[in-house]
Amino acid sequence: MVDDSVQAGLRGPVSHPVGKKVILAVTGMSCASCAHHIEEELVGVPGIKEASVNFATSQATVIYDPTQCDVPQLISAVKNAGYDVVRPPAGPKVDPLEPSRRQEWNKLRLKFLLSLAFTVPIVLASMLNMDFPQRNWVLLLLSLPVQFFCAAGFLSGAWSAIRRRRADMNTLVAIGTLAAFGYSVVATLFPDAFRQAGQMPHVYYETAAVIITLILLGRLLEARAKNQTGEAIRKLIGLQPRQAHVIRDGQELSIDVSTVTVEDIVVVRPGEKLPVDGVVIDGVSSVDESMITGESMPVSKRPGDEVIGATLNKMGSFRFRATRVGEETTLQQIVRLVQDAQAAKAPIQRLADVISGYFVPIVLVIAVSTFVIWFDLAPVPLRLTLALLNFVAVMVIACPCALGLATPTAIMVGTGKGAENGILIRGADALERAHKLNAIVIDKTGTLTHGKPAVTNVIAQNLTEEELLQLVGAAEQGSEHPLANAIVDFVRARGIEMPKATNFEAIPGAGIQSRVGSRTVLVGSARFLAERHVETTSLASEAGHLASEGKTPILVAIDSRPAGLLGVADTLKPTSVEAVARLKKLGLEVIMLSGDNRLTVEAIGRQLQMDRVIAEVLPHQKVRVIEDLQDQGKVVAMVGDGINDAPALAQADIGIAVGTGTDVAIEASDITLIRGDIRSVLAAIALSRKTMRIIKQNLFWAFFYNVLGIPVAAGLLYPLLHFLLNPMLAGAAMALSSVSVVSNSLRLRRFGLVGS
Repeated sequence: MVDDSVQAGLRGPVSHPVGKKVILAVTGMSCASCAHHIEEELVGVPGIKEASVNFATSQATVIYDPTQCDVPQLISAVKNAGYDVVRPPAGPKVDPLEPSRRQEWNKLRLKFLLSLAFTVPIVLASMLNMDFPQRNWVLLLLSLPVQFFCAAGFLSGAWSAIRRRRADMNTLVAIGTLAAFGYSVVATLFPDAFRQAGQMPHVYYETAAVIITLILLGRLLEARAKNQTGEAIRKLIGLQPRQAHVIRDGQELSIDVSTVTVEDIVVVRPGEKLPVDGVVIDGVSSVDESMITGESMPVSKRPGDEVIGATLNKMGSFRFRATRVGEETTLQQIVRLVQDAQAAKAPIQRLADVISGYFVPIVLVIAVSTFVIWFDLAPVPLRLTLALLNFVAVMVIACPCALGLATPTAIMVGTGKGAENGILIRGADALERAHKLNAIVIDKTGTLTHGKPAVTNVIAQNLTEEELLQLVGAAEQGSEHPLANAIVDFVRARGIEMPKATNFEAIPGAGIQSRVGSRTVLVGSARFLAERHVETTSLASEAGHLASEGKTPILVAIDSRPAGLLGVADTLKPTSVEAVARLKKLGLEVIMLSGDNRLTVEAIGRQLQMDRVIAEVLPHQKVRVIEDLQDQGKVVAMVGDGINDAPALAQADIGIAVGTGTDVAIEASDITLIRGDIRSVLAAIALSRKTMRIIKQNLFWAFFYNVLGIPVAAGLLYPLLHFLLNPMLAGAAMALSSVSVVSNSLRLRRFGLVGS
């Protein structure tokens, strides 16, 4: 279902069509421009095919040629850019950055609280114009720990960037606050020099301190919000139980789930979670699979049925044979797929990343220009003060963090929420493309229908329905044909006892003959009965009617006399009609594709009110259908579940595999629906559209904030309104911009499964 990468601080490497892929967990990034710098450094390594760094997840996804470079070289490139790669923690499969994120959170909280404690008296003394001996010296002493301990991360980050001839958010904050602090220190040490120049020796310790405190608060809130975006992954990881009950050497043992092996016999009691995937060997129960599939109704399990690890056994005890353990379980594959999707970068993010890469140098130019203009044009007594304050305001209000968080945070929440609802999205690009769909092609068998025949009609002649079913069911018990199995299952479901038949004879492609008690039973096609001299004219009309509805008429004769007929068909899933109607309401052209005969396909198409039906197509012809639609300029999704659907799934703009289908179909898809309910297609499209709306809102406000905020901070409104933006307000605005973007993305957590 997903690639075979191993969760780690570096995860991989794994095979990829153009090389190997590895995911590195990176620490030290402070804004989107950091991600841009790391990408530049990685791309410079020989053999790199593609490098993508996600600021929100702090992960670098690299595709490389292993004959030209290796993972240590990639790690070295990240370190050369001024950042580090975290090694994975020991133990269960968890987020490798979790310990460092927790450590970073504790540091930020400590520094914020210390900064706040020192900043409050500074602000009170400054704002209330308190005048006391050595006032400026007291403010200097209070400001020192704020500037050089609480803001140490900004200062060290800025110095690291400067040494590499780069600039990032740390550069803006460090230069801005140091400018205000340095000016104040000079005014404190040499007040007479200012008076001789005709200026008052004002100090702005409160400006630097408040800016640092507000930015630390913003970083703290941002870290908390970003942590919430990964909640879905943590929920999934937390689903797996820690213990398993297995039978070894005839004894039941309680062991750690990590030590369960394939072929182990696992015992599950009521109320327990299943530790791994497997197949039931004895016992009957009802299992709640909602945590994996999103399906609220418990599923009945009998011997031979597959069970999924981490699901909840509701009632009854049973034993099953383990088939997939460790990282091969369905749960771990889902976790890995979601993590890979969250680490990927959506195409819409590319523009924002390019802008972020050049953003900080442009801001530095604007800030210096602002200082020069104000110093040149402002009144002499105030020119240095106004130039400095506006310079600081520009520096601290401009931050590319919001741009860097706009897309990946929404992708993280969207893919995680999809996984909670049984919708596995392979990558961010698939989530983005899905909202552009205007045509959807759906395979019939196993997708819109149950994928197996079932009796739909019983028409008796010269005897009762129960008598007819008893004789036909008894006769068909000796057959292995799918239609025979459907008849036998139907008779059993009606509670009708079937006596043992004798002299069973099957004629391939025609029918069967058998003795049930003293009666001879013939079951098959009209030709089969005619060849045995049975007159079927009285059944012809009903048989023709069933055939026109896309059903297979099965005629029955008892002792050489017509006795009735059964209608057998691959029946529609109960939600298919609703799903197709709602897909059409979304503005999609809905097309049914099938290799079945035209009469059957057209009959089902009429029931579903399809826009188009295409029948009697071979697998390679299904691909051609998709290509023809794409040639018409349509963005096409293909929904299927079989091996013969895999080529079409791969050709489509979005391949959607029903997870109850084959592994090869799932491998070829962009989106996998764990539930067999076709309404999950609606949910996947709805999730894509909602995620893209959130992303566009985030990008709009991130761009709008900077486009509006920087000119205001530079003093553009002063000639008209005599308004200047206080640097402290600029710092607050900058801190809250990133928080607002992440908070907007978190609205996706309210997404609910369509049709549930």
